[in-house]
Amino acid sequence: MQNVIEKASVLIEALPYIQRFRGETVVVKFGGSIMEDEDGVNSILKDIAFMECVGLRPVIVHGGGKSISQRMKEKGLRPSFVKGLRVTDEDAMGVVEFVLNHEVNPALVETLQSYGCKSRGMHGDDIIRVTKHVEKDKKTGKELDWGYVGDVTSVDVTPVEAFLQAAITPVITPLGRGADRKIYNVNADDAAAAIAEALKARKLVFLSDVPGLLANPSDLDSRISTVKVAEVNALIKRGVIDGGMLPKITGAVNALKAGVRKTHIIDAGMPHSLLLELFTDKGVGTEIVH
Repeated sequence: MQNVIEKASVLIEALPYIQRFRGETVVVKFGGSIMEDEDGVNSILKDIAFMECVGLRPVIVHGGGKSISQRMKEKGLRPSFVKGLRVTDEDAMGVVEFVLNHEVNPALVETLQSYGCKSRGMHGDDIIRVTKHVEKDKKTGKELDWGYVGDVTSVDVTPVEAFLQAAITPVITPLGRGADRKIYNVNADDAAAAIAEALKARKLVFLSDVPGLLANPSDLDSRISTVKVAEVNALIKRGVIDGGMLPKITGAVNALKAGVRKTHIIDAGMPHSLLLELFTDKGVGTEIVH
């Protein structure tokens, strides 16, 4: 009986959050190592199905995990990364586009539908416009070229909003189309942030492979529960925000400035971390706020 009462208490704790967020749009980005864990992916999608069922409007932006690198190796192509971004020549771009749009995306949609959540896949290159990503090497001054890697310039959210109005959960690939009409690879964190900005979503959630932003990257217990926008630059200078966390925090800040109410970084590997972060008092990750 005690166990049943505890379950009821959890539902009661969630009630005010469900009421507050009903009808609101929440953009969820996941990818990386969690994509290789079938149980982990299923847990995330089950959480998203629950969110939709209680009246939220989830939008998913996903990466490809190691599937892209594996398919490249099968084709004799060597994966290469510079400053965390995949170097994407024309051959590699063909693999990236096929794996994301025609393998990973349909599989996620099928799983969501198996949980009773109406969903549709969307190719990011149909709605995201980009310019070619280039940077100069700080030491040599030479221009670094990643090939078909793009920076988001705009997002046409009209078809996304049409799906949401019809109670259909969009599942979007992080791809964009350039002025040359060619498809470009887009950092999934950047794509999710741009989509959240364009939708003016209530929340933007990054599912990561760590519990959140860590004060000490080697100590998983050093999670910082709340970060204010005004604190971000100092944390970057101290090296607390670095590596793969940098695009997440940068995207979170830009999204907040564009009208998104709150952003979160949580551990994708923790079962039901998404529901725990959204529907409980304490939360389990890092929230970035004004």
